[in-house]
Amino acid sequence: MKNEIIDADFSEIEVEKYTDKYSEEGLWKKIKENVTSIGISLIYKALQLYYVAQSPKCPMKVKAGIYGALGYLISPFDFIPDFTPIVGYTDDAAAIGIALLLAQMYINDEIKAQARGKIKDIFGEKVLEKLDED
Repeated sequence: MKNEIIDADFSEIEVEKYTDKYSEEGLWKKIKENVTSIGISLIYKALQLYYVAQSPKCPMKVKAGIYGALGYLISPFDFIPDFTPIVGYTDDAAAIGIALLLAQMYINDEIKAQARGKIKDIFGEKVLEKLDED
C-alpha cells in the first residue's frame, strides 16, 4: 500500500478544482495546526506563493495556479488524504511544487523575507534555524 501511494502519478492532480477551497483564514489555520506534519520547508514554500499572489506584479493566471495549490494544501481530502501517516502531504508538496514553477520569476528576496517573517511571527525565530533556504 505504501509503495502504491509513493508511486502515484501526481500529474493527475487537478489543482484548479481546489481554487474555491482557498481562504486566507484556512491557510493560517492549516499551517498553525499542522506544522509538524507539513514541515517547515513546505510551509515556507507555501508562504512564498501566498506573498507572490498578493503582489500586483503577479498575473491573474499565476494567481489562479497559486490559489489552486494553496486550496489543495488546505483541503484534507485530496489525492492522498492529509491524515495518511508518513505520506499524507506528498501530493500537497507536488501541488506546491507545480505552483512554484509557475511563480518562480516572481519569487524575489522581498517575497522570501516576507515568508520568513511570517514563519517567525507564527512559530518564533528558533524555527528559522531549521529552515534550509535554497
